[in-house]
Amino acid sequence: MKKFICEQNIANFARLLAETSDPALHRTLIGLLATNRRELALIDAEREGAQQSRFGHPGRDPAHAAGSREQFLLDFARSPHAYMLLDPRPGLQIVDVNASYAQATLTAPDTVVGRSLFEVFPDNPDEPLADGVSDLFASLRTVVKTGRAHAMAVQRYDIRDPERVFMERHWRPINSPIHDEDGRLAFLLHHVEDVTDQVGR
Repeated sequence: MKKFICEQNIANFARLLAETSDPALHRTLIGLLATNRRELALIDAEREGAQQSRFGHPGRDPAHAAGSREQFLLDFARSPHAYMLLDPRPGLQIVDVNASYAQATLTAPDTVVGRSLFEVFPDNPDEPLADGVSDLFASLRTVVKTGRAHAMAVQRYDIRDPERVFMERHWRPINSPIHDEDGRLAFLLHHVEDVTDQVGR
């Protein structure tokens, strides 16, 4: 029921947004759309992961993925680029992050691995128009659907400092599928570059 309500709200707010010329109402509707899109992304991520039955290949059982994971993680861990590995199944759990990603996002692998992506990286609650969660989820779904990498536009996605205070950050994200030797989807690879200094605040 909650998902249905979000979907109906998104459709109604989008229709009203297209019809209004009132600047105050326009801003209110944008905020309501962002809130409902975020809520829908969280519901779908928890229930379905990045996959739906009509999307891509089914996710692999962790026991079958173990061999591929060990082979892949050596290069993953050594890379100077910021990478996070995700399980595409319901919950979108973080499988691993490399040192570069942990440093860029002010996290520690032992505190994030095994947790849900959007539990670890929620939208900043002080930014009513925040769309990091919904945009990232849409990109991950695109990767699963197409079987190809998807480069997102520069995305504002605030992160929390060690005191849990949100800090403004802008990223250039690329999401890619990782397939096993049989061509089945095993993981989703999330790569980010911090471009906050280029965007300015």
